[in-house]
Amino acid sequence: MHMIIDGSGVVRHAGPTIKKVFNNRKVIGRNVFGLLELRRPRSITRIEDVAKIDTRRVLLKIRDQYRTSLTGAVTVMPDLDSVLLNLSFGYSISEAVARYELTGTDFAPTDLAIEMLYLVEAKSAVMDIASQLAHRLQDEKEIAQSQAMTDGLTGLANRRALETRLERQSMRRVPFSLMHLDLDFFKSVNDTHGHAAGDAVLEAVAEILREETRKEDLVARVGGDEFVIVLDNQVYPSRLEKISARLIKRIEEPILFQDRECRVSASIGVVPSTNYATLDHALMAEDADKALYASKHAGRAAYTIAESSVMDGNSLID
Repeated sequence: MHMIIDGSGVVRHAGPTIKKVFNNRKVIGRNVFGLLELRRPRSITRIEDVAKIDTRRVLLKIRDQYRTSLTGAVTVMPDLDSVLLNLSFGYSISEAVARYELTGTDFAPTDLAIEMLYLVEAKSAVMDIASQLAHRLQDEKEIAQSQAMTDGLTGLANRRALETRLERQSMRRVPFSLMHLDLDFFKSVNDTHGHAAGDAVLEAVAEILREETRKEDLVARVGGDEFVIVLDNQVYPSRLEKISARLIKRIEEPILFQDRECRVSASIGVVPSTNYATLDHALMAEDADKALYASKHAGRAAYTIAESSVMDGNSLID
């Protein structure tokens, strides 16, 4: 980018890029100090001063809304009545290209600005690639974390996710109930119809458990045909009885696999966290397991709600 300025400071010639920077406003015939603000050296107030300074490098700002910085190289013309001012955006080139809608064709092929533009474009491309890679790695991390907390067959939470949830329940100090559910007659399905039928039954039961629980609850598969449900803020026995009875009723409905009916039922043991003065997850799981086996011994397709008898943290079912 260049200008030729006469002895009175008036611009007599300007290159096309300069004109584009000033949005095709009148440049020729204007005083250069009305277009550009001289920052250094301060000693130049007239064009005649150019011949007196030791350095030919000047720092300027464009007098516009952006106040874009420029570096200039000043050369006194042979007639001593005009100067040639070569201008460069320097480190502000990336901002300038965007502000003034410049392209590579606005600079001479030998201009260092072209090299800087290439560097800016390369940096931008690298940053885009790095950003895409970071997003992809984050997505893969989230998928891996989700898979690590998910049962592969049913899509339910797994034992690890259950343990994490129980730890969170302790920190939240919100009452909840732990429901242990085991399928009755599941082995006979595998023996009679094969393991593919057994997998289909597990998937169907998982879907029932999702439908019959709320978003804030957690349903986990913790064994072959064993499930544990964390019922958030559900501790009243009458409510727990209704939930258990509804689950048993739905699970007892025939499950079709390749036009064959597979029949299972469920035994359930439930223990509310309010049964304990001090919450102990291991003890709570043990009591839910005991309640489950009480249901099994009662003839299966039954539920047992563990009742609190001593608020001292000891086991509540003997």
